[in-house]
Amino acid sequence: MTFSPIALPPSRRRLALLALALGGFGIGSTEFVTMGILPQLAQGLLPELATTDPEVANGTAGHLVSAYAAGVVVGAPLITAFTARWPKKRLLLVILAWVVVAHLIVTMLTTFNAVMIGRFLCGLPHGVYFGVASIVAARLMGPGSQSRGGAFVLGGLTVANVIGVPFGTWVGQQTSWRSAYLIVAGVFALTFVAVALFVPAAPGNPHASVLTEFRAYRRLQVWLTIAMGAIGFGGWFAFYSYISPIATEVAGMPESWVPLVLVVTGLGMTVGNLLGGRMGDRSIARTVFTAFGIMLVMMLLGQFVLGLRYPGSFFVLFLFVFIMGVGSSMLGPPAQSRLMQVAPGSETIAAASHHAAFNMANSMGAFLGGLVVASGAGYLSTLELGVWITLTGVVIGAISFGIDLRPRRERVPS
Repeated sequence: MTFSPIALPPSRRRLALLALALGGFGIGSTEFVTMGILPQLAQGLLPELATTDPEVANGTAGHLVSAYAAGVVVGAPLITAFTARWPKKRLLLVILAWVVVAHLIVTMLTTFNAVMIGRFLCGLPHGVYFGVASIVAARLMGPGSQSRGGAFVLGGLTVANVIGVPFGTWVGQQTSWRSAYLIVAGVFALTFVAVALFVPAAPGNPHASVLTEFRAYRRLQVWLTIAMGAIGFGGWFAFYSYISPIATEVAGMPESWVPLVLVVTGLGMTVGNLLGGRMGDRSIARTVFTAFGIMLVMMLLGQFVLGLRYPGSFFVLFLFVFIMGVGSSMLGPPAQSRLMQVAPGSETIAAASHHAAFNMANSMGAFLGGLVVASGAGYLSTLELGVWITLTGVVIGAISFGIDLRPRRERVPS
């Protein structure tokens, strides 16, 4: 698969890439800050339940994570298909205007159900932005940089977990959950200006249509790759959706330390994203299974070590979330490249579908994790759940890559 490169002077190219990554920063902030302010959302939107049963209230508030992710799942393929002919820059600007308005609306809502609908609307353009921005970044970076182009845009998301999410969590703890989403709206407004100024015009595909875009979904390998991501990522989200109460209720940390836990997680995700981009351009399969392996080992170990309180136990949690962050984000760039690889001619919707798959995992992981937490099994039960979810993703990935190897084996003389 090849992309038509976009030629720019080096300084202008860097500014354009940074503008695209800033959008990833905003999306990472809005997607993950909910997990950091989960107790504040529960207290603000479910006050009676939060007073009588905080664990059930936090599990219920976790459905706001699922609502956003559901918006991504619905919006990524539909909006991408219906806007395939649009010039890429215009589409990016429309998306950014949408998310600014949607986040401002959420800050004015007062009931749990209304906020849940608002979060769904915030999520609708998420996958489209990443899909289009990844394609533009790959064209800016030139041939042979498919994984690294996607990794650069995803880099904004991982940096959000180092800066945006911890800062938004701290502000939400000090003031109100509404302040966290107001900050996100400001980031997207700044991104709108940066994209308008620095990202060059990039034409859409004049031959594209809804039918040609959706043709990608006729391929078995596309569905297997989507399933690998949608299920394989779910183990991470089953745990990470409840990182705030795990840090405070399980590890015994003061609430003021939660932003620092998120910073360390974000640093791990940043390292993992860089590794995934570089390793993915060399071997997609090897990178995917390395990432799965890291997550499985850590989830198995975490069940035994995170619940213990002893001198240095806080350090163990920091080390755990850092390595888990590496494994989870290492999976992103090669998984996106894999989807674009198995859907030639429909690369934009394939790239968007990666983020739909990622958020299917987010929605499923947060929802199933919420069920086991609300059942009284405890927050660490999310790790046991995560092992089984991730193992299912590994099996699906093995089937998908195994299909690639089958013709090669058939050519080998017996």
